[in-house]
Amino acid sequence: MKVSVPEFILSIKPYVPGKPIEELEREYGIADSIKLASNENPLGPSPKAVQAIAEAVGKLHRYPDGSAHGLVRKIAEKFDLSPENVVPGNGSDEIIGLLARVLLNHGDEAILPYPSFLVYEIAVRSVGGRPVPVPLKSMKMDLERMLDSVTDRTRMIFICNPNNPTGTVITKREFEGFMSRIPSHVWVVIDEAYIEFVRNPDCLQGVGWVDNERPVAVLRTFSKVYGLAGLRIGYGLMPSALTQVIHRIRAPFNAGSLAQAGATAALDDDSFLKKTLAQIHTGLTYLYDALDRRGIEYHPTEANFFLIRVQDAEVVFHALLREGVIVRSMRSYGYADCIRVNVGLDEENRRFIDALDRVLGKRS
Repeated sequence: MKVSVPEFILSIKPYVPGKPIEELEREYGIADSIKLASNENPLGPSPKAVQAIAEAVGKLHRYPDGSAHGLVRKIAEKFDLSPENVVPGNGSDEIIGLLARVLLNHGDEAILPYPSFLVYEIAVRSVGGRPVPVPLKSMKMDLERMLDSVTDRTRMIFICNPNNPTGTVITKREFEGFMSRIPSHVWVVIDEAYIEFVRNPDCLQGVGWVDNERPVAVLRTFSKVYGLAGLRIGYGLMPSALTQVIHRIRAPFNAGSLAQAGATAALDDDSFLKKTLAQIHTGLTYLYDALDRRGIEYHPTEANFFLIRVQDAEVVFHALLREGVIVRSMRSYGYADCIRVNVGLDEENRRFIDALDRVLGKRS
């Protein structure tokens, strides 16, 4: 059967997520595997979120609060903004799509870093926009080249900070210089999915740029540091004039009841947040040290994942799978000699290093 669809839809390459543990175990005939491929929280979900979700289960016969009033108010208070500056989303991915729909006309351009989160390009192409990829420079976003790429048709620029998959960040000073040269017709979208993991005090925090005057939108998620990836809940912070337009097309129940309950409670779980950050930062120290002792090159990160250089990413990826360790090959991102690994539990980190030793034939 032939389906008639616009050519710009057919130009989209589908996003291919990492396979679930269960499917990989069946495919490779392995058991008791560990997954270090999707940048998930190794500690699981926020305990306060789990409790709030359990308490909300009995009301599943009711529709969610379409405005996500409690969650939106709590987010606004956290960042000293107005609720009118907050848009709840079915993950921050949905906010990306909503922004593309309201800001781009057919043929308009959106500048995006490459490689970076693949959903940016998908969202732009899905509305007939033209993605303009700008290659990274030394694993970092090349802000100067992004500026040089701006034309009269440019409507959006995506900034991923920290960048996925490289884990690099841009500084406050770099962004200030960048914004001073951005034309008024261009919106800057800052994706901060991993911002909570950052330790660099000079790193840009996009929230400080959100007001009702500047064309800046910031995206955040509960999937990573709060461990709520399975709920699909995120949010955008932006000028109220933009949120008003987005609410015209946002599905009225895009944030489910359990997602709202869990996310609202997670914002109060400071203990879990601190425990997560300690786990990630301690894990990074262990992994860096283990790789240093083996003479294996890697790229330091400000996120909960990082890149490790190997001779052939696909070969190492499949070899590690047979060892019961799931990582991500970066070949599809243009780094055919890199795997991406997220920090796991202490035992998982040790198991990864042991498996890597067997695959690469290295010992400390």
